Amino acid sequence: MITTRRTTTQQHEHEQQRGQGYGQAPKRRPAHREPNRAAAQTARRQLNLATRHQLAASGIPEGTITSRTRPGGPWQRLLPRVYLLQTGPPDHRQRALATVLYAAEPDADPLSGATAALTGGAALALLGIRDAPHTPADVLIRAPRRLAGTPQVRPLATARWPRTIAVSGIPCTRPVRAAADFASRAGDPARIRSTLAHVVQAGWCHPQDLHAELRAARLLTRPEIRAAASELVVGVRSIAEALARDTLTATDLPTPLWNARLYTPDGAFLASPDAYWPDEGVALEIDSAEYHYTRDAWQATLHRRLRLESHGILVVSATPSMIRDTPEEVTAALRTLLTLTTPRRTPPTAQARGHVQLELPVA
Repeated sequence: MITTRRTTTQQHEHEQQRGQGYGQAPKRRPAHREPNRAAAQTARRQLNLATRHQLAASGIPEGTITSRTRPGGPWQRLLPRVYLLQTGPPDHRQRALATVLYAAEPDADPLSGATAALTGGAALALLGIRDAPHTPADVLIRAPRRLAGTPQVRPLATARWPRTIAVSGIPCTRPVRAAADFASRAGDPARIRSTLAHVVQAGWCHPQDLHAELRAARLLTRPEIRAAASELVVGVRSIAEALARDTLTATDLPTPLWNARLYTPDGAFLASPDAYWPDEGVALEIDSAEYHYTRDAWQATLHRRLRLESHGILVVSATPSMIRDTPEEVTAALRTLLTLTTPRRTPPTAQARGHVQLELPVA
């Protein structure tokens, strides 16, 4: 009797055939798991967000998308065709990116900024601009493409496609374009004035660059925008300074320099008062309680005033509410000092450098 011994490999193959049926292919993992992995990779790249087009391209059936986004399901529908693949509430970054996903062309990479980019107040809010509105979010799309808006999203078609940047992973226009787009859709002159001043004051753009962007967008024909741009060009950097400028313009007082940088004779930086009259050596400092309510901040304010006075500069201090509610008291104090210092026996030793009073071009 002849017997044969199976090798270990042969035995393993025989057991596979017995378990699966002779001639059948080995079992494979369920087909839906691979698309889920692709969708997870997309979500990780996009702050746990994905579009319906992206999910379908990953192989997830339409029925699965619908069932998972039902009330109580593991996913949430934030905007038409845009889903948050988590059960917790979205944060402001996820809401911002959702608007870009909604507006981007389906086959384009939404993070590239090539077909959709956040702009206006929503982009400024990501940069930390105070009082800039997160919603409704303005999002640029390329003209002549059209896209239906929602209560959360306001598409803005443009033929002047800008360079874009990533802010917290979200495609956005540069601050100068975002500020101009905000001004184009804002209706409140005070809001326009304040927001544009905050953008410049925070250092996100130069006032001349902002003026050029407003002119390119043909927005300087609007009186409230032209007035805000004029203030920034001459050196105003806050709404309180803008109110002070309005107050002083209505008087016969000399025109000051705004936010001029003062230096000592040996070249050391001294201070940058809000308004400064170089011929008379008089400064106006607008001290808001919002920025001086701590002990350290208040002491820093007093030290700055002492430095100015030690170099022969006379200082008038006022709060924004004083300028708003009792402007005559502020102007009276300034008038007294400006009169007393004309002519001055001991001129101030500080020098204003690198400041040019610019004229606003005609729109």
